[in-house]
Amino acid sequence: MSLSVTLETPQTGKYEQPTGLFINNEFVKGTDGKTFESINPSTEKPIAAVHEATEKDVDIAVSVARKTFETSWRQVTPEQRGRYLVNLADLFEKNLDQLAAIESLDNGKAFSIAKVDIGMCASTFRYYGGWADKIEGKVIETNTDTFSYTKQEPIGVCGQIIPWNFPLLMFAWKIGPAIACGNTIVLKTAEQTPLGALFACKLIKEAGFPPGVINVLSGFGKIAGAAISAHMDIDKVAFTGSTVVGRQIMKAAAGSNLKKVTLELGGKSPNIVFNDANIENAISWVNFGIFFNHGQCCCAGSRIYVQEGIYDQFVEKFKARAAKNVVGDPFAAETFQGPQVSQLQYDRIMGYIEAGKKEGAKVEIGGARHGKQGYFIEPTIFSGVSEDMKIMQEEIFGPVCSIAKFKTEEDAIRVGNTTTYGLAAAVHTSNLNTAIRVSNALRAGTVWVNQYNMLHHTLPFGGYKESGIGRELGEAALANYTQTKTVSIRLGDALFG
Repeated sequence: MSLSVTLETPQTGKYEQPTGLFINNEFVKGTDGKTFESINPSTEKPIAAVHEATEKDVDIAVSVARKTFETSWRQVTPEQRGRYLVNLADLFEKNLDQLAAIESLDNGKAFSIAKVDIGMCASTFRYYGGWADKIEGKVIETNTDTFSYTKQEPIGVCGQIIPWNFPLLMFAWKIGPAIACGNTIVLKTAEQTPLGALFACKLIKEAGFPPGVINVLSGFGKIAGAAISAHMDIDKVAFTGSTVVGRQIMKAAAGSNLKKVTLELGGKSPNIVFNDANIENAISWVNFGIFFNHGQCCCAGSRIYVQEGIYDQFVEKFKARAAKNVVGDPFAAETFQGPQVSQLQYDRIMGYIEAGKKEGAKVEIGGARHGKQGYFIEPTIFSGVSEDMKIMQEEIFGPVCSIAKFKTEEDAIRVGNTTTYGLAAAVHTSNLNTAIRVSNALRAGTVWVNQYNMLHHTLPFGGYKESGIGRELGEAALANYTQTKTVSIRLGDALFG
């Protein structure tokens, strides 16, 4: 099999798609000669076959990353690391339409939304490019006979495992801070969406990154992902995905070399609307909070709580708003919601919808397949739910939400904190005191007020409870990729004359 294939998208026409593993700045075949197909979720037909990484390929990539880290990469100045990231940001902007089109083809998200994702990728790279030469230690006074200081050093070889819901955005979130801090990388893409990252590898090389600094593997979680998690020569692993897999990665890390772990995991986020909220504004954000990215968003506002004074009015208006969401071809200008990413994910979501019906919840809108081809699901709203229902406790990861009423602020806080997750939450109110009190009481890593899903590369993002460990984005992410060394020097003639 060759290492590239000619593909075509409705937006950008024909282009050359890499299909090999990206190791040491070259596309190479997998050692076992295995390939797997990426499926177009809109048509259910194969797009292209890519080379599959096995444990052997992980070993090769790690060996390259280790050698690079210990030799040539150490000689690269922080300023130059920053320049590479800024170069990559420029190239993402230059190739924005092409990257977005690949994302839509491979993932199924609307092209208009994919373009926003790619713009955010560029901003992330540029932001961390600016951080590269600003990672500093401290001089700490202890006594007059000692000179003591700390320095922040890179961790080493970082394994990174990214999900399929935001393939290139998660690529940027992982690579940006790791490179800024001076690490080398072995990154595994999601098996459902390998194409965008492989095309981006061409841009990595064009941006001037030395060989061996960033290595990208296409492969399956149970094989390549497991090998990364348990590898004895990987110093740190970062994972974005489900809580179930996050637990497995922690076990593998603990059972191998006790590598450092950061996890951005699942969510079942509450979206709380008070009587005094601007109802039209709240409905717009609640709609965006759950149906954005087809509901395939870890921080999706899938549990909607509305105060009893406006509940009935809210439900009717929310149904009307959800009915306006255009579901269909990702490349159509009017499309908001594309297909779910895979047959497996489609079946999983439909299983939750059926469970909700069997448990007695009422389908206010949706609840069925959309169309006859592709993994499309109607925007679905349940009412008449109770906190013990499966659809209220488990992450569905699709265009499905549940709406319930509450009486008091105390009730809202109690139900908002009822799940084992704590990734995000939102509060809709015109009262600043209410907004601050409830935001402070909710056990979530991000709380939005009168908005939803508004992420920014300068703002830390991550979870409480079973929603993860560590933070992505902002200055906080740098702590994931550095370790503190303390140097304490006793003053004397031998050193200072």
